[in-house]
Amino acid sequence: MIWRFPVSWPDPKLSPNSRVHWSPKAKATKSQRVEGWGATKLAKVIPSLPMSIKLTFHPEDNRRRDLDNLISATKGLRDGISDALGIDDSKIQLTAEIGPIAATKHVVVEIST
Repeated sequence: MIWRFPVSWPDPKLSPNSRVHWSPKAKATKSQRVEGWGATKLAKVIPSLPMSIKLTFHPEDNRRRDLDNLISATKGLRDGISDALGIDDSKIQLTAEIGPIAATKHVVVEIST
């Protein structure tokens, strides 16, 4: 079974290249984690192993982006998803890609079992 839902683009404070104080970064991480938890619950994902998560990043322009940094910036999101599912995130396979340009930047999460 496959579930798809959009979530917000990662906050720039969450980039591994950002030079922000730990406090605003922690606040952004918590916000992202809560969004991941809520979106997963709203999508009514049924947890079962094996499970995989695919993240498709839809930017709003054609600038070059580092996929590794985007993946790192979504750690809070992935933790929120695994919290909602009650599954350790080390047991979930992750794939990611940069998709086509969108009117508003966002990330599409696709969970499959």
